[in-house]
Amino acid sequence: MHIFDDIRPYHDGEVRGVVNRLVADLALSRAMAKFRFPLWYRVAPGLISRVVQAGLRRELNDVYDVKDVQIVIEKYLDKLIEKTAEGLTHSGLDQLDPVLPYLFISNHRDITMDPALVNYMLYHEGFDTLQIAIGDNLLKRPFLTDLMKLNKSFLVKRGLQGRELLAASKQLSAYISHCIATGQNVWIAQREGRAKDGVDKTEPAVIKMLYMQGRGSEPKLPLAEAMNRLNIVPVAISYELDPCDAAKAAELHAIDTRGCYTKDENTDVNSILTGMVGKKGAVHVSFGAPLSVHEEVATTDAVAAQIDAQIVANYRLHLINYLALQKLQPDCMDFATLPARFGVSEALVQQKRELLLARLRPLDAALHPYVLRMYANPVLNQVALNGAQHGVQR
Repeated sequence: MHIFDDIRPYHDGEVRGVVNRLVADLALSRAMAKFRFPLWYRVAPGLISRVVQAGLRRELNDVYDVKDVQIVIEKYLDKLIEKTAEGLTHSGLDQLDPVLPYLFISNHRDITMDPALVNYMLYHEGFDTLQIAIGDNLLKRPFLTDLMKLNKSFLVKRGLQGRELLAASKQLSAYISHCIATGQNVWIAQREGRAKDGVDKTEPAVIKMLYMQGRGSEPKLPLAEAMNRLNIVPVAISYELDPCDAAKAAELHAIDTRGCYTKDENTDVNSILTGMVGKKGAVHVSFGAPLSVHEEVATTDAVAAQIDAQIVANYRLHLINYLALQKLQPDCMDFATLPARFGVSEALVQQKRELLLARLRPLDAALHPYVLRMYANPVLNQVALNGAQHGVQR
């Protein structure tokens, strides 16, 4: 549909032409060379960029449609997960129907890995892969836009005001509804921007955007019916370690002390790369139950709260979350029960404690509380939801 041409992913018939453009784009080859071979790149940037370009051409020689693209990506993602995660598990997919389309709304901790891991789990369990929402503010280079749109990403227009913002929100709402109506799975984050403090909370503005299509239909759909038609499934992604924890802490500290944080042109790209290649420890992706919204209590805030309840309840807590809480609030629970709670030895608890301390040591002491709260808040989130069973006093 032409009304979506400026935001939609590439279609199969467009893939080969885009691939040829990417292979010819030396900016992409330079970026890949600098990332993959930093030492060689410093010595001979032109030569190593050409070598990488030749390898890219060979790698993509047989790519002609979106499925071919995702086969290549899946191979690299396998290697990435093997190198950066100590375990990747999931739960809840057995309660979903692979035949039905779903709108997966997840917490947002990492720019690219969040949707990539949801997609990875779906792919390996026989579900169709996702259409993925990504902010156009992250795509500062043309080759990034091409790469994302090749992998079934559609653009969310950022930085707009007034009528332009309203028009973009209506278009986005219509596109997501179109995807679900035509049997395609969709992923969006529960908020604009990552949860840098470990508090996963859905922005009601996201629900308002999703409802725009239902509100503009003839006849106008009630909010509950519009939401239920989207088959919303909350998803909780829990990383034992956040590769970007230090950068997030620095941003939060800057906002608290200076009132603002200023990004440069490389900030988002560095966050993307760090999130991809950084150590993540154990990772769990928990798929919730499809949302059932009842009209008598249907407001955008109430729908957001329903999503939050599932994400918080299904978040897989790690030892490091409790150990961070212990450093912040040593008297809030009996931390001696952690070995029994997790079914592990005291030696492993101490090992995880050292892992947390190792992340703090290189940082300015002023950043330590921000990192600790980032890891501790998921425990406190669950305490707020069902505190008694955690034995934690707020």
